[in-house]
Amino acid sequence: MENLKEINIVPRKTLEKIKPYSPGKPIWEVQNELGLTKVIKLASNENPLGASPKAIAAINSFVTEIHRYPDAGAKLASAAIAAKLDIKAEEIIVTNGGDELISLVSEAFLEAGDEVVVPSPSFSEYEFGAHLMGAKTVPVPLAENYQYDVDGLLAAVTERTKIMYICSPNNPTGTYIPAADLKRLIEALPKHVLLMVDSAYSYYAYADDYTNGLEYVGAGYPVIVLQTFSKIFGLAGIRVGFGVASEAVISTIMKVKEPFNVNALAQAAAAAAITDEEHVLASVHVNDLGREQLYKGFSELGLNYTTSMSNFVLVELGAEAKSIYDQLLAKGIIVRYAAIWGLPHHIRVSVGLPEENECLLESLKEIMG
Repeated sequence: MENLKEINIVPRKTLEKIKPYSPGKPIWEVQNELGLTKVIKLASNENPLGASPKAIAAINSFVTEIHRYPDAGAKLASAAIAAKLDIKAEEIIVTNGGDELISLVSEAFLEAGDEVVVPSPSFSEYEFGAHLMGAKTVPVPLAENYQYDVDGLLAAVTERTKIMYICSPNNPTGTYIPAADLKRLIEALPKHVLLMVDSAYSYYAYADDYTNGLEYVGAGYPVIVLQTFSKIFGLAGIRVGFGVASEAVISTIMKVKEPFNVNALAQAAAAAAITDEEHVLASVHVNDLGREQLYKGFSELGLNYTTSMSNFVLVELGAEAKSIYDQLLAKGIIVRYAAIWGLPHHIRVSVGLPEENECLLESLKEIMG
């Protein structure tokens, strides 16, 4: 067989702008790389209590049906979510994690050359969705103490703006946009701009003036709210999230959705988990205690941190942040080095169980002398 000629398949130009998502290291990889038996993962904002027991029971009862294709419309999950949130099932789209919703919204509404306004630093998938469609991202830096700059966001809007993202509580900072500021932003936005309120971490927020944005969908604004089962419900491993918007927006997004995008076990788990109040309350409680435990420990170490409305804390370590991250990893403690968000002096620490948090704090104390 003669040698093949040189292959020169040219990818789309827009892919030059896309950086593959960089997830936190899984436990097994760290164990294999470093020969460790015990590893603590505080990197991916997962629920340390595990999955909703109701979700696990639903999966076990449904597992014999996995030879069937899943419901393309995720009707049972949509109905359960609708009943919980007191909205119409037609205003819901169930997706393969929140990430897929971001991609679907991008595919449904963006043309090449459109603009997408994104806060910075924030979740990288907003930019991924924009670049995927050849759109331009317009980053708006967060203000002092990582607060949202409403005037800056509005000033970034042009006739080419199609989508704006607000992540509240924001990943990786843990800060949020107060209800009054969100109201001012939504009322001032031109009607040709779709606002996505990513409230994936909303269950952890405790401020009196916090809102997940759902009331604006009911009021008829061009808003879509993203929520996920990966965090408070503990279903990160089976990938299921959902979006809430007007029927018109949902029906448009449905046109670009794959027919069987959410697997059958994820649908069954989501329908059960959304009703699991006991697990939600327990998860919030352990997070509140763990967050305060971390605050106290960081303060005793003389470290600056950002007060968080979520299940993680952004901590400033200074110029040695990367070295400290590596040393923690060598001890079997996985956190997230924040250089990927343009914060090379910081790490992001997920709130774990009390003993996990204590192990992190003791290791930091050893490393920092």
